[in-house]
Amino acid sequence: MKSANEKFIELNRLAEAGNAARIEKQHQAGKMTARERIELLLDKGTFVEIDKFVIHQCSNFGLDKSKQAGDGVISGYGKIDGRLVYVYAYDFTVLGGSLSRTNANKIVKVQKLALKMGAPIIALNDSGGARIQEGVSSLSGYGDIFYQNTISSGVIPQISVILGPCAGGACYSPALTDFIFMVKEHSHMFVTGPDVVKTVTHEEIDKEGLGGAAVHTTKSGVAHFIGETEEDTLLMVRELLAFLPSNNMDDAPKLPTTDAYSSSSDLDNFIPADPSKPYDMVELIESVVDGGYFFEIMEGFAPNILTGFARIDGKVIGIVANQPAYQAGVLDIDTADKSARFIRFCDCFNIPIVSFVDVPGFLPGCTQEHGGIIRHGAKIVYAYVEATVPKITIITRKAYGGAYIVMSSKHTGADINFAYPNAEIAVMGQDGAVNILYKNVSDEEKEKVRKEYEEEFSNPYRAAELGYIDEIILPSQTREKLIQALDMTHTKIRSNPAKKHGNIPL
Repeated sequence: MKSANEKFIELNRLAEAGNAARIEKQHQAGKMTARERIELLLDKGTFVEIDKFVIHQCSNFGLDKSKQAGDGVISGYGKIDGRLVYVYAYDFTVLGGSLSRTNANKIVKVQKLALKMGAPIIALNDSGGARIQEGVSSLSGYGDIFYQNTISSGVIPQISVILGPCAGGACYSPALTDFIFMVKEHSHMFVTGPDVVKTVTHEEIDKEGLGGAAVHTTKSGVAHFIGETEEDTLLMVRELLAFLPSNNMDDAPKLPTTDAYSSSSDLDNFIPADPSKPYDMVELIESVVDGGYFFEIMEGFAPNILTGFARIDGKVIGIVANQPAYQAGVLDIDTADKSARFIRFCDCFNIPIVSFVDVPGFLPGCTQEHGGIIRHGAKIVYAYVEATVPKITIITRKAYGGAYIVMSSKHTGADINFAYPNAEIAVMGQDGAVNILYKNVSDEEKEKVRKEYEEEFSNPYRAAELGYIDEIILPSQTREKLIQALDMTHTKIRSNPAKKHGNIPL
């Protein structure tokens, strides 16, 4: 007869071994197992598993004859770069990783622990969805998970990694988290699959075209990152966490830096004098941040605005920037949603926001107006005004009309506003203004007025005279001025009026 210790060792081995045939099938599909994913994600040897021996309690449809320790979810905690994180991974080799009432309880347990201990939580999704044999019991599990996602929002970072199928109600847990990662050609998310779509709408589409990683990182804006492989994707998760605090009461990790205080004088000639000529805002950002490294978020979606993290003098900042290299950096429905969500994340987690502004206005047209650009555009205003973290703005060239107000102007609560000498701050560009103000005069007179308008408004000095611009700086001074401004605003204290919560235009 086996001793208690021998029995424990045997059961432990069986729980971790899994079904060899199903594991091989997972590998043949180009996918890692749940345990392999956790091992790659976390610091070596730090994973501590919780509820390893849990099994489901359902006997419907012969399910009582199919029980395995862990029941399709592996959950626990470990470390990334020495910092505590919680993780749970759906195990597709056990009943297709389907959600049971029992393994939903496992997920909720680590969600509650993460919230209680103030640590990020990472979900590794690879699941066939709700366990049909359990009916409403499995559905109730999703409801409990969504509840914890919502309660934890803004308190701890929540990250979802889609490593296989994620369909139906299962999509809404990732959608409630802060960041979603997907893997090229292996990840799929949709509320209703291709077969249902074909039956209801008669559209022919495969799962990649309906809800693949490329779709969600370029068209829908559902996902934030796409990786070539599972390994690349999980390493990107580690990289993201290096920029994030563990919870809303902490500051993001600060790193030592040996970068020079000022930027190269070559930067003074970087931005074209011609306001219609494009340039790459990423190059400008990389020239002023530590190590020239900008960790961009949602790179493929709404590329006319940039969002992402970087460091200045070792301190993490969130960057929002118009991208003149794409549609002149114009604001539209998608840029509004993308930037507002990012601004609110930074505000939740004490990350200062630096805005680089070169914006000609909002995108005109029936598609935008009928799509609700007024409602969507208001989200950026709301997000910037509501944010209580340090807010620093640099107008690099154009800042016209309502878009000037929206992009973290002094009027919407920015703490420090800089402008380059060639910045233009006006209701609109000179051609549009002259055509409206002097539409009945000759072309010769229009040219004269255009030059007068250009002299008056194609510079930042009028705004500086009114105190709307705190300082006019050379591009080569950008890094130095940002370091000074971030240092000055580090102790900022601001509270919004007491209320249950605001009503952001959604």
